[in-house]
Amino acid sequence: MDLERSQVEHIALLARIGLTDEEVELFREQLSHILEQFAVLQELDTTGVLPAGHAGEPPGLAGVMRDDSPEDSLDHEDVMRNAPRREGEFFRVKVVLEE
Repeated sequence: MDLERSQVEHIALLARIGLTDEEVELFREQLSHILEQFAVLQELDTTGVLPAGHAGEPPGLAGVMRDDSPEDSLDHEDVMRNAPRREGEFFRVKVVLEE
């Protein structure tokens, strides 16, 4: 499945990344190849194959991950001692997104 240039530009817009014309073409080719690989996978006969609950869960070894058990929260002051910068009761961080 070949993606069109406009589709790659739309994906970049959704991801909020700027692409040069060369990058749009590179990603158009790469994403088209990925979609072709998914098309190959869709052709496989999976009759009788049970869905996995987790990508790393081997058949017959369900529940190898630890149980999720509640624990007390960390003390607020202990956590804040690790803050490189703080503002009152909060971590002070650099701006990630500017408006």
